[in-house]
Amino acid sequence: MEPMDIVGKSKEDASLPKATMTKIIKEMLPPDVRVARDTQDLLIECCVEFINLVSSESNEVCSREDKRTIAPEHVLRALEVLGFGEYIEEVYSAYEQHRLETMQDSLRGGKWNNGVEMSEEEAAAEQQRMFAEARARMNGEAIPPKQQPETDPSLES
Repeated sequence: MEPMDIVGKSKEDASLPKATMTKIIKEMLPPDVRVARDTQDLLIECCVEFINLVSSESNEVCSREDKRTIAPEHVLRALEVLGFGEYIEEVYSAYEQHRLETMQDSLRGGKWNNGVEMSEEEAAAEQQRMFAEARARMNGEAIPPKQQPETDPSLES
């Protein structure tokens, strides 16, 4: 029987996608640096533990306020309580960026998109742009402005 680390969840259920985490780890390091597989596994476990710690403390903050839903403010307060206050500004900035992108995506994907959908190539390019922005934010670099896609003049009426 598998050990239960988190209430009602097996250790495997409470993990992060290995391929995604491996990609993130490799993107954060110089290209000439290799990471042993057991080191990648350790980093992934550390990430899971960090998420569990922040989630647990966020729940405590939420409970102290007699709330039933953990809000972003509870997570920010939890980071402060846990001694990660120096990251709050960066986390909040990433959260705001996420909110803006989510709002834009819902406007594009909802009833306001006038039936226009992204091609697979456009979606892949947009995904790569968002990855580049995330890397730039994590590395403290300037984020290039989002370029508007060129429109085909023959499609305009």
